[in-house]
Amino acid sequence: MITPALDAATLEKLISAAVAAPSIHNSQPWRFRLTPEAAAVEVRAARERALPAVDPEGRALYISVGAAVLNLRIAARALGWAPRVRLLPDPGEPDLLATVVLDQPAGATPAVSPELQDAIWRRHSLREPFTDQVVPNTVLAELAEAARGEQAWLDFPDSGERHRLLELTAEAERRSVTDPARRAESRSWIQGPGGGSYGIPPEALGPQDAAGRIPMRDYSGLRPAEHQAPATFEADPCLAVLSTLGDHPADWLRAGLALENVLLHATVHGVRATMLHQALEWSALRWEARDPERGPGVVQMLLRLGYGPEGARTPRLAVSEVLDADGATDGARDVGHVTAPDRDHPGGRADGRTADGGRRTGGRVDGWTGGQVAERPVARLSPW
Repeated sequence: MITPALDAATLEKLISAAVAAPSIHNSQPWRFRLTPEAAAVEVRAARERALPAVDPEGRALYISVGAAVLNLRIAARALGWAPRVRLLPDPGEPDLLATVVLDQPAGATPAVSPELQDAIWRRHSLREPFTDQVVPNTVLAELAEAARGEQAWLDFPDSGERHRLLELTAEAERRSVTDPARRAESRSWIQGPGGGSYGIPPEALGPQDAAGRIPMRDYSGLRPAEHQAPATFEADPCLAVLSTLGDHPADWLRAGLALENVLLHATVHGVRATMLHQALEWSALRWEARDPERGPGVVQMLLRLGYGPEGARTPRLAVSEVLDADGATDGARDVGHVTAPDRDHPGGRADGRTADGGRRTGGRVDGWTGGQVAERPVARLSPW
């Protein structure tokens, strides 16, 4: 059997999909490198974009990288491979968090639906009020199955447990905005007037809940002049708890894979999501977030799900900024025997132009409109 070619344009398609993943504070803490001899893409931690105050153990960094790996895997399947993911493949290289091996063809049957591929470019977090429309149980069941497929669990707590989790999140938010180091670190990720390719534009920060029921993250902390006007949020939020059996780096990566798989399936159904991660950034509160009645799982993420507006988006680093120089391809570099058919994909042009002729500028794409995966460029996406 033959496999596709891993040339410069194809590599850019893969990395463009990977960097569309969510990351804490839109820090995008990842780097990529092609290893032609192994027919693999290495995914490494970019420690210079870590958050030592909020994420001292690096758990959120690993979750962010895991989400990027999930996108890369889906993009590789769409391009004709049967990718194999290896987590933490080399104990001697602690920053090498995963490799995605691309040495086998996918076969005749597509492994990923077009809708899921398209969701990579449409998915973004929303920090705005949701409507009171209820997410159907059939959709919630599909999201739970998406998590199970990545060795994680997604539970939907009842009313009493939702109230308890929101109280924990509110307590964490109070601690974070009054902790000088955490407050300063969060502020440092708010973009200034010149913008940039990572961090959070002010318009994407979102308002606070006027009723105080849902504790949204306050990035500006104790600076009322920078706050948006409070808004009326949904009366009874739909929450989901993502857990893994263990709590080691490999489990954090699996949590990231599961998180992005859940978010992409939610996007297919028009369901928006907000990451309520604050309580999980304090060790004691994170332990309290666990529901002992549901077994020994360790909570990795708290999600708020629902229906809402499009909302503001955030930028992404350009492929050239996250691809190691010695991993770039120079012309065609075949992994298999022949070049695969040309398959248009968002952000897939090596000359810096998108599939519909837009120009990529520092991770942004001018003129993004969303739509079908074969006809649209990369979106600007939202942070946690």
